[in-house]
Amino acid sequence: MMADDGLFGELPEQSARTEAVPQGAPRLREPVRNQVELRAVDIDSLIGQDHPARVIWAYVEGLDLSELEDRVKARENRPGHPAPSPRLLLALWLYAASDAVGSARALDRLCDSHDVYRWLCGGVSLNHHGLSDFRVGCADLLDRLLVEHLVALNEAGLVDLEKLTQDGVRIRANAGTGSFRREATLDRQMAQAEAIVEELKREVDADPEASNRRIRAAKERAARERSERVQAAQAALAEIKRKRKQLDDKGGNGKKPKEPRASTTDPQARVMKMADAGFRPAYNVQVASAAGELIVVAIDVDNSGSDRGLMRPMLERTRARLKRLPRRYLADGGFCTGDDIEWAHGEGIEVYCPPPQSRSGVDPFLPRSSDGPGIAAWRARMASEAGKAQYQARTICECIHARWRNWDLRQLTVRGIEKVRAVVLWYALTNNILQGHRLAKA
Repeated sequence: MMADDGLFGELPEQSARTEAVPQGAPRLREPVRNQVELRAVDIDSLIGQDHPARVIWAYVEGLDLSELEDRVKARENRPGHPAPSPRLLLALWLYAASDAVGSARALDRLCDSHDVYRWLCGGVSLNHHGLSDFRVGCADLLDRLLVEHLVALNEAGLVDLEKLTQDGVRIRANAGTGSFRREATLDRQMAQAEAIVEELKREVDADPEASNRRIRAAKERAARERSERVQAAQAALAEIKRKRKQLDDKGGNGKKPKEPRASTTDPQARVMKMADAGFRPAYNVQVASAAGELIVVAIDVDNSGSDRGLMRPMLERTRARLKRLPRRYLADGGFCTGDDIEWAHGEGIEVYCPPPQSRSGVDPFLPRSSDGPGIAAWRARMASEAGKAQYQARTICECIHARWRNWDLRQLTVRGIEKVRAVVLWYALTNNILQGHRLAKA
């Protein structure tokens, strides 16, 4: 013990409690997003081998697009920036239809940020103006491609074009209900628009300042476009009156007509009763398809709120494109008109369409003295069990409309029947490409 005291006797006494050592700030890895990175990316590995985009690209690779390529102004040994390949633009919009993308601006953004669209682009830069113009500018080409694809499916034995169905779907127009105006309002707006255009023209000519002239010229252009829209609405109103007069000459429909109105936003749109029983501006899209298969044969766009009388125009459109008529044609009761059924009978077509119920309670299947040979054969056909069994194949055609709604074809982003027809053709061709691929694999 004495030895220990000699060795450690001068050491300071240790306190019972020790002070805590202060801790430094934690070391963390925070994201730094303003740094520049260089990455090696294999574009072809961005999507799987069985991705639908590859199916669409394989389809467009085999197409003859010389009519689109001939429109390109940039040529070898001549000045001009190279244009995006029409094959690429076609593939982009076909895949966009199946991906619920209906806006050129949205598609432009996806081409920079989404792997599937980056794979399709393969490093080609695009802009929304060119995408938008291409979407509505090649309806005739899409119509031809739809027919060629149908013929190929038919020759491969995947689709039977002897039995077709027809159904209509109403798609919301790019116009508000409040844009519809009566004749007196349109006349007043037309006079106001013309007065504004004339006043702005005088101000542009008299203003010595170039900047102000440009501003006023822009206002003049806006006023002129407004005047053109009102003028188009007046023309649409005259067409509505003409059709109403034709209906009145035939005896009318028993209802007191309301004063006609036309839209200043989309003059060709009409207020229609929609699937939810509401009334909104819309277009009536008619679709002919192969019975029992989800394959579109032809499409047409109408602004009539009723399907009556639209059977014959669709059959004539089908004959003009396919150079043939079906042997059997299935449609719901809304298409039934005696004239169409008699015409189809004369062309050798068996129409399967349920007759409407009579208000007097008379059996609609019983023959009548006024029936022509086509109507008589149709009543007997629909009264038979074999006819009812044939008609059952019609219901599957409504799955095409359901697929389009899943692809968000609920409201249009374009205006006018011709542009609407071009947009619907994109969805029709995309549907056939993907469905045809499934049938070929089955």
